Amino acid sequence: MSASKPVVLVVEDDPAIRRGLTDSLRFAGYRVLETGDGLEAQRLLRGAELDLVLLDVVLPGRNGFELLPELRASRPTLPVIMVTARGSEEDRVRGLRTGADDYVVKPFSSSELIARVEAVLRRSAERPTGVRRLALDGLEIDLERREVKNGDAPRQLSEREAEILRYLASHRGRAVAREEILQRVWGLDTRGIETRTIDMHVARLREKLGTKEVAGRVIVTVRAKGYMLSDEVEVAAQ
Repeated sequence: MSASKPVVLVVEDDPAIRRGLTDSLRFAGYRVLETGDGLEAQRLLRGAELDLVLLDVVLPGRNGFELLPELRASRPTLPVIMVTARGSEEDRVRGLRTGADDYVVKPFSSSELIARVEAVLRRSAERPTGVRRLALDGLEIDLERREVKNGDAPRQLSEREAEILRYLASHRGRAVAREEILQRVWGLDTRGIETRTIDMHVARLREKLGTKEVAGRVIVTVRAKGYMLSDEVEVAAQ
């Protein structure tokens, strides 16, 4: 996070809504950059010093669903809250799967917005960062590079997949509930959120770890509870 006041980029094409968002954030003590254009947002996301992005879905130039994957690839730890009138479950799930930390549906109050911004920034700062590498027999997982090596060509982990492994490793010895992963890794209020999102991410992660046998020795499913990192896995902070 920035040394002084956190900097929030507001990407919203409706001038009245954008003004309301920027005024609320400034009143709450944030510094704000703003744009109503997807191409201008793309430029700002490449170089501006930012702590969080409020990203609308429907934008001229490039929409939010197009911008988000690029943002996740270039700045994987930058928190993003999608702000949109499109409140269908399909859109919410798409946003979360693409890498959004939260998804706010219009209309909403300024107090709700500020609360969500504070929660995402707080939980983003609380994400465990000490675990760097995991190993099991010939399997090596570099969480800094987000690479999996198992005797063949390295496979790339997404930021979310690496964060899941890091969180499980930081809390090894106990089963971590799906709701806890959503809260602590995604930074989400779990009310109304489908926890199968976690199961789908874990399934894709296991595919990258190798065979079902190997993957099952890394991430253990604990019935009716959640997931835990196997005691067989070596965890290193260097």
